[in-house]
Amino acid sequence: MSPRKLAEEEILNLLQINGQHHIINHYRKLNKEKRKVFLTNLQQLNLPLGFELYKKFSQQEISPPRCEINPAPIITQETLQNDHQRVRKARAIGEDLLRSQKVVVLIVAGGQGTRLGFEGPKGIFPITPVKKKSLFQLFGETIKALSLKYGIQIPLLIMTSQENHEQTVNYFKEHNFFGLRAENVHFFQQGMLPTFTPEGCLLLKEETNLLANPDGHGGSLKALYESSLLDYLKNHGFTELFYCQVDNPLVKIADPLFLGVHKMEEAEISTKVVRRRDLKEKVGIYGLLNGQPAIIEYSDFLPADYEALDEKGNIRYWAGNTAIHIISLSFIERLNQRGFALPYHRAIKDVYGCGPEGKLRQRPGWKFETFVFDALSLAQKCCALEVSREEEFAPVKNKEGADSPATARAALNSLYQRWLREAGAEISPKIQIEISPLFALDKDDLLVRLKGKKLILTEDTYLA
Repeated sequence: MSPRKLAEEEILNLLQINGQHHIINHYRKLNKEKRKVFLTNLQQLNLPLGFELYKKFSQQEISPPRCEINPAPIITQETLQNDHQRVRKARAIGEDLLRSQKVVVLIVAGGQGTRLGFEGPKGIFPITPVKKKSLFQLFGETIKALSLKYGIQIPLLIMTSQENHEQTVNYFKEHNFFGLRAENVHFFQQGMLPTFTPEGCLLLKEETNLLANPDGHGGSLKALYESSLLDYLKNHGFTELFYCQVDNPLVKIADPLFLGVHKMEEAEISTKVVRRRDLKEKVGIYGLLNGQPAIIEYSDFLPADYEALDEKGNIRYWAGNTAIHIISLSFIERLNQRGFALPYHRAIKDVYGCGPEGKLRQRPGWKFETFVFDALSLAQKCCALEVSREEEFAPVKNKEGADSPATARAALNSLYQRWLREAGAEISPKIQIEISPLFALDKDDLLVRLKGKKLILTEDTYLA
């Protein structure tokens, strides 16, 4: 199912037809060994798709598309709090899906920790408040704990990128897959697309590499299909995929309630949302775009609409995107069967590369990418579930300030302290608490573990 690798002559013809004479000349000046390396690197890029996308976006009219935006139906926390029977039924269905080995977990982890001032894959970044476990370790131990709780083996899929694949795989091997069986951890790479100048020229990153970019988190659904992993999972009886991104340490992996709601609603894709902090928070919004469910970028709203209040004085468009989804494997298959169905988007950003003039410098570049949430409008049915930001959403995006390692660690510490206080523990102020997933996955697990015990914590504490 993977695209056929182009031979040397096919690549040179493709470059010739598309006016990339500077790349052909550069290639021919290389010695035999370097040509071989360059050719291998070119074969890993989807050059035909890159040229097709450049032509499409360069011919596109700049007039903005029609955007009629409205709030979408959402299962709110208030709704669930008033319907305990529905909650019990959904959780039971979700737990049955787990016990029946129908659920796999996908963590999208193609990024580097550059914005955090960290060298290496973002998943290796130390995040927990006491032990400073990495994001990968926290998720790995969570999946091990879930597997033990339900008496199963939950497959873990990790999507990497060309720039961090080897380092990610080695990290898991060096740490014995954090207690998971090696055969149940599957790594696959997202696709790479060439970066263009606005004039349509390819750029050299270095002597044997074109400047390229990953094809976006939507590429995870394409790579899952093309790598044959999707066939493998379906042939082993799995039906649902829990999707999250690596930078949210609060995510409830394979949450049984969410799984049950997804199944009860007969959805092909479901998403979790949180309430915006305030009118100024810039976040994608779950709503109706031209009548279809979608995640709508804040930049697509008129400022007055984005900051609008409803008749009760609450934020009208409150449902912020968390990038947490459940997606049916049959839906992922359908998205790929007649060519990848998700639309590509163009991002114009400053890039650093060598163009036809032979100079390595910063310049505007066109990058093409896909977004996983674009699948919402293609589904026969989808649903959204509101969750608590304090319990499930603390992304690590920035080195300092909002959505930083400091705010994520504080959120983890606060969550663990709330669990312990509800279990009757006394906790001194200003101490750090960390609870291993292998000790307790949630508040209910902790109540069972501590039944009859009274904890008095006066210093930083790690429960394992």
